[in-house]
Amino acid sequence: MLYLLPLLLAVLLTVLALRRSDTRRRGLRVAAGLLAAAGLALAALPPSRSRPAAAPGAATAVLLTPGYSSDTLAALLSSLGTGTPVWRFAPTETTAALSADTPVFRNASAIRAKLPGLRRLHVLGRGLPAADVPALAGLELHPHADAPAAGFRQATWDARPTLGEAWVVSGSFAAAQAGPVWLRLRAAGTVRDSARLPGGTGAFRLSFTPRAAGRAVYALEARSSGRALVREPVPIEVQAPEPLRVLLLAATPSFELRFLKDYLAGRQYAVALRTGLSRGLTQTEFLNLPNPPALGSLSPALLARFDVVITDAATLASLGGSETAALRTAVANGTAGLLLLADAPTLPRQLPGGAAFGLQARPAAAAATAQPLRWPAAPAGATALVPATLRPATNLRPLISSGSGGQLVAAARRLGLGAVVVSTITETFPWQLRGQPAVYGAYWSCLLGAARPPRPAALSIALLSHWPRPNTPLELRIAGATAGPLTLAGPNGATVAAARRPDARVPEWSSATYWPATAGWHEARVGAARHWFYVYAPGQWRGPEQPRWQLAAAQAATTTPGVAAAAAADAPPTTAGHETWPRWWGYALFLVGAGLLWLEEKL
Repeated sequence: MLYLLPLLLAVLLTVLALRRSDTRRRGLRVAAGLLAAAGLALAALPPSRSRPAAAPGAATAVLLTPGYSSDTLAALLSSLGTGTPVWRFAPTETTAALSADTPVFRNASAIRAKLPGLRRLHVLGRGLPAADVPALAGLELHPHADAPAAGFRQATWDARPTLGEAWVVSGSFAAAQAGPVWLRLRAAGTVRDSARLPGGTGAFRLSFTPRAAGRAVYALEARSSGRALVREPVPIEVQAPEPLRVLLLAATPSFELRFLKDYLAGRQYAVALRTGLSRGLTQTEFLNLPNPPALGSLSPALLARFDVVITDAATLASLGGSETAALRTAVANGTAGLLLLADAPTLPRQLPGGAAFGLQARPAAAAATAQPLRWPAAPAGATALVPATLRPATNLRPLISSGSGGQLVAAARRLGLGAVVVSTITETFPWQLRGQPAVYGAYWSCLLGAARPPRPAALSIALLSHWPRPNTPLELRIAGATAGPLTLAGPNGATVAAARRPDARVPEWSSATYWPATAGWHEARVGAARHWFYVYAPGQWRGPEQPRWQLAAAQAATTTPGVAAAAAADAPPTTAGHETWPRWWGYALFLVGAGLLWLEEKL
């Protein structure tokens, strides 16, 4: 019955328009009346059409993530069809900031709940967090990444450097437009190092030597034409150096070991020095070493009190069979490392693992000329006399090279749990005489670090994510058989306890999941172990996140296809819906028709 009212209204308006004595604009009056009647009909009884349900097992959807391209979306919808559902992934944005015409997913777990028949998901933009990808295991994920956003693509650095040692941050940068870009490392309130990328894109390497222990947040800046492009935080926790226990064995007095002894003692290392004076007569000296042992023959008990043994070729060649066996066992067991100063034409046969090392003597004229030395984080001006070089070998780890040809002058070899280091540089004390303490310290830090045996902590905490973010699950691994919960404290001081899950393969390991709420420094504690880590704000370090998402999506695509089939089988069937014509179209048509009737009567 309601459908007859608009028809009767249209008939009435048409009759009134035709009965008027004025025959001018009669057609306009009839058309305006019909338009007004049609508008009222659409407003009161808007038409609707059925929306077919998604076919189970063949549903396809599009998910928009930050940084997507509208052109990519238009091209994808033209190939998939305009009826393909489009959703937006926005876990942190407010509702007011989002487009009202696109439904929103706040987390990846809700995708299957709202789209139970989903089989293929096309993801546009920078992608999902890698931690959310396992929730979509079994789906066909199709990333559609546009060109990576301008900024730092990759960056690596030591998050726990040692005080006084050179620290390096390296990676790659890409600018939006071609042109020179300056990259700067800002630490302790000022610029410490910089690098220029002529084309705006390329690799970089910046270094700085921390001067104070504790936590700090450095910054990587990119500038072009005096304009700041991007600024990213670089958090580190500078560790106070742990003093080593060093045993120096010299066949004769030398300036080399004298300067080395004073340098190590100045860094609070425990030093024991045994110097041969004549046959059967030796001199001993102890620095920072309470209750010093007797420096007679090398024994397992004596070697257990030191971390590194530094000796020359003549002293090593004079060792007896029992001393050689004790030294080899100490290195293999990880009790002590060995550093040999190769000051003889040949290497002693008593050298543990000596078959891997081979000396090559240099001509006298070449050996009398100082050569530049190169090693990671080597300061400028590192030159020294090179009397011999080492032959490269597959089981040797290069440490220091010299000359333009990169000839090997110091290398290390793993022997059991320990390491043996051989260096052909026999005179480094001139660096101290020339006022180059930075070169001297960096050189011996490189050698001692390679010879030092590993000291695994009885209890430690490690992060399994390089870029933790707020409201994203963070996995932590606890190494060590210690009972008790894992306690975490955020920047505001609030603490939470996380349950630990034992590892099925390594009994000494356990893991826990933590959801940080805010960015900044967080502390994890379990037993006597403490570990500080930094949580990045949502907009920081987005460049390295995109490769992690693509890798996670590729791994999810290789999971068992039965996971998606089982999820679809357990899901309730989808039902058809209805789409109703907007009522404002009817109101607009009625106003236009009524307005024309009023205007025509006034003319």
